[in-house]
Amino acid sequence: MLYVKNLYKSYETGKIKYPVLKGIDFHVGKGEFVAVMGPSGSGKTTLLNCISCYIPFEEGEITLGGKSLAGLNEEGLAKIRNEKLGFVFQDFMLLDGLTVRENILVPRIVQEEVGPDAEALADELVSLFGISHIMNKYPAEISGGEKQRAAVARSLINRPLMILADEPTGNLDSKSSRAVIEAFGSAREKMKATIFMVTHDSFAASFCDRVILFKDGNIYRQMEQSGSRREFQDELLRVIKEMSDQEVSA
Repeated sequence: MLYVKNLYKSYETGKIKYPVLKGIDFHVGKGEFVAVMGPSGSGKTTLLNCISCYIPFEEGEITLGGKSLAGLNEEGLAKIRNEKLGFVFQDFMLLDGLTVRENILVPRIVQEEVGPDAEALADELVSLFGISHIMNKYPAEISGGEKQRAAVARSLINRPLMILADEPTGNLDSKSSRAVIEAFGSAREKMKATIFMVTHDSFAASFCDRVILFKDGNIYRQMEQSGSRREFQDELLRVIKEMSDQEVSA
């Protein structure tokens, strides 16, 4: 599904060049729920922006659904973002003047493809994520957790190859966070969705199949869930502390 090979990305300030991604290699299989964790400045958001085609990278290759993302023109990049990727952001990005149901349909509205199939899928999604009762309300009238579940539904309206989620539980309390992560689980189970999530939240990450830990622009470790969710969270916290202790002692 997603292959990232030998990925390098740096930023320049004046004459100084700051490497951010230093030869990253990993893959995400179809139907996987994978998280990226790491301290601020470790390269997580830069990686997400490279995959979503919002910033270029210097070296390496990113392949999505068998198609290389390097060298695409603006039209090709826009097509990838609009048709092959679904996005979920920390601050929801819902339009205040539209109802929940209309917000879910926005990607189809942009493409001028709001036909019976899109309408039926929107109704299926609000039912799947338990937000049918608010689908005619406006964002100002619903909770943060409900907004984020609406955003997850919106990310699926084009049946993308992959959902990219950037800190999707960052503005939510624990109860709402769990509801959103369970929405991702439902998307994977019912719609075969593939989800790639950047997060600081070990609770959210503990629901994933695999967690990729970043440190200083490199992959520090990849961890797979094999036992219970709670055991996986405890192991994540242990390894995160290990990374932190190494930074202090360095």
